Amino acid sequence: MDYTTLGATGLTVSELCFGTWRFGKRTGDVLETDEEQAHELLDRAADHGINFIDTANVYGDPSGTAEEYIGNWLDDRDRNDYVLASKVYFDYGDGPNESGLGRKHIRTQIEGTLDRLGTDYLDLYYIHRFDEDTPIRETLRTLNDLVRKGKVNYLGASTMAGWQLTKALWQSDVENLERFDVTQPLFHAAYYEDVEEYLEVCADQDLAVCPYSPLAGGFLTGKYERAGEGVHDVESPDGSRGTFDEFFDDYYVSERGWDVLDTVREIADELDASPPQVALRWLIEREKFTCVPIVGARTTDQLDENVGAVDIALSDDQRGRIDAAREGEQ
Repeated sequence: MDYTTLGATGLTVSELCFGTWRFGKRTGDVLETDEEQAHELLDRAADHGINFIDTANVYGDPSGTAEEYIGNWLDDRDRNDYVLASKVYFDYGDGPNESGLGRKHIRTQIEGTLDRLGTDYLDLYYIHRFDEDTPIRETLRTLNDLVRKGKVNYLGASTMAGWQLTKALWQSDVENLERFDVTQPLFHAAYYEDVEEYLEVCADQDLAVCPYSPLAGGFLTGKYERAGEGVHDVESPDGSRGTFDEFFDDYYVSERGWDVLDTVREIADELDASPPQVALRWLIEREKFTCVPIVGARTTDQLDENVGAVDIALSDDQRGRIDAAREGEQ
């Protein structure tokens, strides 16, 4: 495993981050990853040298299950060997103050997160979304206090508009508050929307980018095939996400996606690699900002394959061909 400095921080992380959103998650009658499976995956990630683990207070059913799985796993390990990231924003109960980015909710949630993880600090704390109902000043001052008290080392921001990220950074600078150092957008080679404006802010402000769904929910693994002339005519393998996730087609399948997938497959053949390895490498090799993809896996074999992305390199021509496919210039 190779390691990189996370943006402008002093934090060194593996080139891949292990994501745990499937831990304890139920989709219909399907339990995607139970605790035994979760610990097997965490063991394998650690064996590969992955030291960066991403979770959130609402991952799992009920919420908090993923953090509990991780905390139990850490009982037998040295906490300081790992970089832990979690998040706050979404509902954690039915009360009027059990969601959002107000001071009360953040202070309650950080205590719950630390307790479930069995640690007294987080390396990275993300706001999971932008809260339009709470003044950004209140949110930032509350997060600043968590850093000052040693409960959080660095701050991050997940999905939001470029102007919202800019507004938050400006507020931090004006008031001399801790600022966001890391972002977590939905970003992958086949994404049907452009997030260039958001990424330009990250590049200009030296923010690290840790994209979630870097393989487009599995679409870029190459296991899906076109089943007709329509964009959403997809042949999905039994048990794959495309068979039970009602949002799969809308979020991950597009004409751009099919073009990128074709190109990724061609390049994988050239490198004697796999499509997910090529798609992940395309992200790792972003030049304008540090990019650490968050990989999730249901099996240790899938994780092994994803980790292979650190062992390949794309040529300028190969990167350019993927870029051209994204822009419809093939």
